Amino acid sequence: MTMTDLVETRLQNGLTCELPASSPLAKLLKTQRTWSGPDAKQRLRILRDAKSVAIVGASPNPTRSSYFVGTYLLQSSDYRVYFVNPNADEILGQKAYPDLASLPEVPDIVDVFRKPSDIPAVVDDVVAIGAQTIWVQLGIWNEEAAHDAEAKGLTVVMDRCIKVEHARFHGGLHLLGFDTGQISAKKQLR
Repeated sequence: MTMTDLVETRLQNGLTCELPASSPLAKLLKTQRTWSGPDAKQRLRILRDAKSVAIVGASPNPTRSSYFVGTYLLQSSDYRVYFVNPNADEILGQKAYPDLASLPEVPDIVDVFRKPSDIPAVVDDVVAIGAQTIWVQLGIWNEEAAHDAEAKGLTVVMDRCIKVEHARFHGGLHLLGFDTGQISAKKQLR
C-alpha cells in the first residue's frame, strides 16, 4: 500500500488517523461529520464570559430536557435565563417570550432545543438580534447550519448539553458525566 492509498481522517474527538482510502471505515467517516466546534477550553470561556442564556424551544413540560436544563441553570448558575416558546406564557415561574426579538436584552448564549431542520431559521433569528453564540443541544446536529452560522460571525456549539458542560466545568460532574458529589473539579492527591 502506498501513501496515496491512505487518507487522513479527522475523528469526532479531534484526533486524526490514516486509513486505507478504500476501507469501509474511511468511506463511512468521510460521509459523517466534518465540522467541529469549540474545544473544551473555548467552551469553558464561553460559559464563563456569559451572563445571560435564552432557551429557544423551552418547554413547560417537566419531562422535557429543556425544562431540566432550565431548572439547572436557574438553580446552579448566575445566568439570567430567558425562556422562548410562543405557546407558553410561563415556564418555571418565569415569563416565556414568543421569540428572541421579544427578550428584554440580547442574550450572550442562545441555547436551542429544536429539530435539526429548524436550526437555520434559529441562526437567522440569532443573527437578527445580535447575539454572538448559538448553543445547539445534545443530539441535535445540522452541519450546514453550523457552517452558515460561523460565516455570519456566530460562535457555534452543537450537539452538546449546556447543563452537562456547565456542571462539568464547575466540579459537579466527572468527565464521563457522573455526579461526583464534589464541589471542586480538582482531583485529590493520594
